[in-house]
Amino acid sequence: MTDINLWTKPEHAQRYLEIAYQIPHREEGEAALLEFMPRAPRRILDLGSGEGRLLQLLLDRWPDAAGVALDFSEQMLGRLHARFDADTRVSICAHDFSAPLPDLGAFDAIVSSFAIHHLVDARKRALYEEVHACLHPGGVFLNLEHVASATAALHEAFLGAIAVRLEDDDPSNKLLDVETQLRWLREIGFSDVDCHWKWRELALIAGTRRT
Repeated sequence: MTDINLWTKPEHAQRYLEIAYQIPHREEGEAALLEFMPRAPRRILDLGSGEGRLLQLLLDRWPDAAGVALDFSEQMLGRLHARFDADTRVSICAHDFSAPLPDLGAFDAIVSSFAIHHLVDARKRALYEEVHACLHPGGVFLNLEHVASATAALHEAFLGAIAVRLEDDDPSNKLLDVETQLRWLREIGFSDVDCHWKWRELALIAGTRRT
């Protein structure tokens, strides 16, 4: 698998920001993620936080929680600082999670939104292991993710549904099927592993660290 990552380029991040709020059915996936959060999370880690949309939704729902927003893109970090610098509940961590996670402590929930699919598969699985180790017992991992279609025809149909031409498909995407990712989570030791929501290539993959 070729490890192309256009997210190092500011113009690539800017193009995403221009369409991020137009992704079809995104709000449905986010609503499902909120449904499977712990009842009263104290600490939340957002992997690949982007401009902070998901973490803001979570803190709006649980205002007593603290959040860590992790990203490596300078464009996204600028947006995160603009959104959260005045919010004492939020820490911003500049880190590329293609490398092992730094020591950030333990969390009640670790979330991600359309970010982990930019990693090569071996690093995806290693990151899932690190996530498991960072969760409190009973903590949840909720990954709202871009996943692989079963066939090339279904992938092309997905691109059409989001108004992207096949020739403009993002080479940074390293899509993996849901089934493989669920199997990995079970092998790592997560319980209650499932895909809680799916629309075409968008899916909510989840698991809980056993108590």
